[in-house]
Amino acid sequence: MRFSVLNLALGYVAVSLVVLALFAAPLWYAWRNTIEQSRTEVLQGEAQAMMNLFAKQGAAALASAIEADPTLLKCAGNLPAWPREASESTGTHVASIDVGGRVVRAVLLHQTLPGGYHLLLGRDVSRFERLEMLFLYGLVGAASIVFLLGVVGGALVRRTILSKVHDINQTASAIMQGNLTHRLPTYGGENELNTLVETENRMLDQIEHLIEGIRNVSNAIAHDLRTPLAELRYRLEEVSVTRPRPEQTFAEIEGAIADVDRVIGIFNALLRLAEIDSGTRRSGFIEVEATTVACEAAEFYQPVAELKGVALVFASSGPLALAGDPLLLAQAVGNLIDNALKYAQENGTITVEASRRPDGAVVIAVSDDGPGIPDEEKPRVLERFYRGDASRSTPGVGLGLSLVAAVAKQHGGVLELTDNHPGLRATLILLS
Repeated sequence: MRFSVLNLALGYVAVSLVVLALFAAPLWYAWRNTIEQSRTEVLQGEAQAMMNLFAKQGAAALASAIEADPTLLKCAGNLPAWPREASESTGTHVASIDVGGRVVRAVLLHQTLPGGYHLLLGRDVSRFERLEMLFLYGLVGAASIVFLLGVVGGALVRRTILSKVHDINQTASAIMQGNLTHRLPTYGGENELNTLVETENRMLDQIEHLIEGIRNVSNAIAHDLRTPLAELRYRLEEVSVTRPRPEQTFAEIEGAIADVDRVIGIFNALLRLAEIDSGTRRSGFIEVEATTVACEAAEFYQPVAELKGVALVFASSGPLALAGDPLLLAQAVGNLIDNALKYAQENGTITVEASRRPDGAVVIAVSDDGPGIPDEEKPRVLERFYRGDASRSTPGVGLGLSLVAAVAKQHGGVLELTDNHPGLRATLILLS
């Protein structure tokens, strides 16, 4: 992390310096060209004026004009002889010349005049050197500021990131030591790091919830398996000790088979829940007609309802297509109907309804007129192996509604439990 932040800071500084150089280079180039062009134009204007004077009044008048103009003494009128540094060819030249014992770097313009005369004009270029040095100093200062900001910014970024890494390490260490309640500290304001922290904390909440669920499930499995296994052992031990008649022996064998089936049913339900929770079944989603699934489930349980004297009614608003797993949906609807049959009143009514909400969600609701579920128990009956006081006298292991809730979640929905006045209304909402 240290080297990553350092590389980031150095990269920022390098890019900033390159951008600064790309910005300054055209300015410097334009400045030098403008100054050179201005010098040349000024010298050419002065040369033309002197050539006109020479043409009208002659060489003597031109010499007098040069000596009389104080502005020219620094460059032209004070040279005792032709400078050795100046080229003999006509045009513009840049050379260092000796003027009164002082070396001056000048721009020289050489023109020939009629009669074998030579006109040499020059201007000192050092008058703009101070301005150019100020420009260079400013450029160096800007580069220094960019470098300093890059170093300071990199240090601040490194400090911030390492602080977050330290918090993550502390949280991970606490969780590895068994403290699943430890969370990353959050800070005020909205930024990317806080968003990441909130996401990580939600992930840790989910992990804690899942681990707590595994603990509860493990305890529930041990409790629920102990009873049928104890009954099985008792039956077999009794048969082994008492050596009863064949009829009683076969009866005990049938009871033992029922206990084994109960254990197998628990494991099958857990395997189905594990498969649903893993999400592997989503890869096999196809287009499903929810109305057909609900109708077939109601028809399957119709004979059982008739034996109990319960009216099982199905109603639908029409075809309801969605992407889903038909086997899981059929099992979920079947579990809801099976629960309703367990608690429905004698000569009561169970209603299975299939419809679509305005938001596009498919709704399958199963209503009964039984005792219902108290409000304080509604959230808990969706937990695995939980059985309320009213359900302890009925067969089952407390996994039916948990499986339905898992199927709803895999289809992007939820299972809602509400009062039917009297009874319970279980609503399976599917969004896939």
